[in-house]
This record gives sequence, C-alpha cells and structure tokens, in this order.
Amino acid sequence: MTDPQMQAVIIDDDPEVLESLEQWLTLADIEVRTFDSAQNALPELTPDFPGVIVSDIKMPGMDGMSLLQAVDPGIPVILITGHGGIAQAVEAMKLGAYDFIEKPYKPDRLVELIRRAWQQRRVTLATAPQVADSDHEEDLAGTLIGHSKAMYRLREQIIALAKVNADIIIMGETGTGKELVARSLHDYSIRRDQPFMAINVAAIPENLLESELFGHEAGAFTGANKRQIGIFEAANNGTLFLDEIESMPMAFQIKLLRVLQEREVSRVGSRETIPLNVRVISASKEDLREAATDGRFREDLYYRLMVAEIHIPPLRERTADIPMLFSHFLREAGQTNQLPVPDLSYDDLIALEIHDWPGNVRELRHTAERYLLTRSFNDISVQELLQLGSSNRMSVHSGEGSLSERLEQVEKALISAELTHHKGNIKAVMEVLDLPRRTLNQKMQKYGLKREAFV
Repeated sequence: MTDPQMQAVIIDDDPEVLESLEQWLTLADIEVRTFDSAQNALPELTPDFPGVIVSDIKMPGMDGMSLLQAVDPGIPVILITGHGGIAQAVEAMKLGAYDFIEKPYKPDRLVELIRRAWQQRRVTLATAPQVADSDHEEDLAGTLIGHSKAMYRLREQIIALAKVNADIIIMGETGTGKELVARSLHDYSIRRDQPFMAINVAAIPENLLESELFGHEAGAFTGANKRQIGIFEAANNGTLFLDEIESMPMAFQIKLLRVLQEREVSRVGSRETIPLNVRVISASKEDLREAATDGRFREDLYYRLMVAEIHIPPLRERTADIPMLFSHFLREAGQTNQLPVPDLSYDDLIALEIHDWPGNVRELRHTAERYLLTRSFNDISVQELLQLGSSNRMSVHSGEGSLSERLEQVEKALISAELTHHKGNIKAVMEVLDLPRRTLNQKMQKYGLKREAFV
C-alpha cells in the first residue's frame, strides 16, 4: 500500500527561484509543476486538483492574494512573503490561506509545510460527499447506534476518513466509544484484512513502554529472557490504536515521534531497523491542542499524529439517541443472560433522558445490564435504579444551570420520550402534550428533534 506522491504547484515570477525550488522539492520526492504567473497556473487549479499551491505574494498581474481568492477554498495555499509583507500574509490567513513562510526560509521548513498541507488536501477530497457511501453508512448505523444529527455526522466522517491512509486523532470523553470508532475506521479501510492492534498507553508502566511498543531482544534488560515483538511490529500493514495518548510521558514522546517520522522501529537491544507500514489512530479524552499549547504534550508529535480529527459527542449532547441505545443494550443483555426483555414505560424514558450520564455510553450499557438483572428479582423502575447509586444523579435536580435551562432540559426530554413512544407520530404527540402543531414544530426545531429519527 504505497501512498500517492505529493504534488505541488509553485508560482513565482523569478525564474531562479522556480528552478531552485523545483530542484529541492523534487529531491524531497514532491512532484512539482512551476508557473511564472498566477494567470498561467489558474487553468490547472481545478476544484479536484489533488495537490498544494505555493505562491509568492507580490507578482505582476494577479498577485498571491488574488490567486487565493480565485481558487477553490479546499485547495491549500502556502504564501511566500518578503520582509514587510507579514501584515498582508496575516490578512491572507484570515481569508483562508493554509500558511505563509517568510523569506529567507529553510527549504526543509517549506517541505514540512507542503507535507502537512498535502495530507489535509487528501482528507478534504476523501471527505467530499459521495452517493456510494450511503450503503456503508447504513451498515455502520448498526454498530454506532443513533439517529441524532451528531451521530449521522460521525458515521459520515468515519466512512470518509477510512479511505484516507493517514493518521487520525479521536477526541472524546471517557466512555464515548473511542475504540469502537477506531475499529470502524479500520474495518472500512483498505487495511481491513490486516491486523488491528489496540493498546492503552495509560495502563503500561513507564519503564515497560518502549518494550511494549517497540519490542525487545533476548537479554536486552533484566528479565528479557526471549525476543518480544512490539505492538508496532505486530500491527504492521494494519492499524495501531493508541488509547489515552495524552498520558504518554514527555520523555518517551520524542521516541514515538521518531518512529512516526521514519516509519521504522528498532527493538530494544537491537540496531536493526524494521520498516513500518502502519496507520496510527490515537485517542485522547483531553484536547491535545490545548495540552500542546500548555506544554503538557509535544506540539510536533501532535501535528504528526493529527492529519484529521474526529470528535465523539458525549451522550448528554445526543439525548434523542438514549432510548434506542438503552433498548439495544437491554436486548443484548437479555440474549447473553437468557432473560426476557421488559418494555420501557413512559416514565422510564423520561428518567433516561434527564439523567446526565457522566460515564456516557459505557455507563448507559452497564445501567441497562443492571436494570435487566435487577428486574429478574425486584420489580424496579429505571428511575428508581438510577436513584440508587449515590454517584449517579439527575442533572435536572443537580442545581447546575438556571431554572429556565433546566426546564428546557425537561421539556426536551418529555417531547423526545413521546416521539419515541409514539414512533414519530406527530398527531399523537400533539394530543398527549396538548400542543398545537406549530408550537410542537417550533420546539422540535429548537431542540434539534427530527421526526424521522423516531420512526
């Protein structure tokens, strides 16, 4: 699985600059086309152009700023500016330029910018809507369950990004299903028949991290009685999932960075390098961009890991999915334990939707299992079960938020519960809640509730 070659269009009215850049970038394995004016280059820069534009700002005729506004906004544009042009370059960034570089600059810096911009361009092209993806999205709906707008968007992202052979960071709170998303990215990719390896970085003692990730030779350290293959090597040609990457010690991050840059690994105690063809998907419950800004995570490693980001919404931001998820987990638990699955009452649905679910989908699954097992010997409601745990609380009673905010939360839960109970029958919901159709439509729009999500 060889990545396509990077492509770049270089535009400058100085022929010596064009010649030197073409030589340097070609040595860096970048396919280069040069133009001495923006006007000459423009016909080549169609919306499906798969590369990066590098252009001088100051040129006769059409300058770099005009070019930026003339090409498709999805094409990354790197602008080159001389002394005194910084203010103009900053303005170009506001207009959508990918980045700018100031003369004189080191060629390595430009190569790195082109590499990042090209990877972003690949993601942009891959995530463009495609009709053929609809069947995959429908299949994925059976794994990543939910009819909320957030879940539709998440499934679309996964299907699109699965086709891109690039590293990805998944952001999400504890219990939102980051490993499930990573597994889905692998299952819908061209690597689906190759290994998928997952490891929780936080669960590995610091002194064993290098051995676990990179492997070791026999005798490399005390207790290393035989050769061990590291997880990077085990995942070769497939996908490696690094969970809780934010917990990786700073001292080790530089070693990981080198492996990702060189795409090769050496076992502890060996000088032999092993080539790697592996896609790395990382996950973090913390915003790594903020962590990098605060100095708690290496910025260069963040950019190396992050070609694209996926954000998984917490359960409280997609409450309309809760009844469907809870019912799904109840059925799973019923099959596993060979127990009948009870019907959920209207009050059960309300209790589920106004609970704050700090543990997200993981907590919801455990609650469904507890409910089924408890019901086998105790006729208990969902609300009573939720109130049993002192660590679980109903967010509407928690004292968080203003009175109007909490009333809106209850109102949304009531409407959602009735839509669920009546399978999206608007007339029935109008009658039960005694609401005019116009008022019900306004409230559904306000809370992001769509009828088709409940049918």
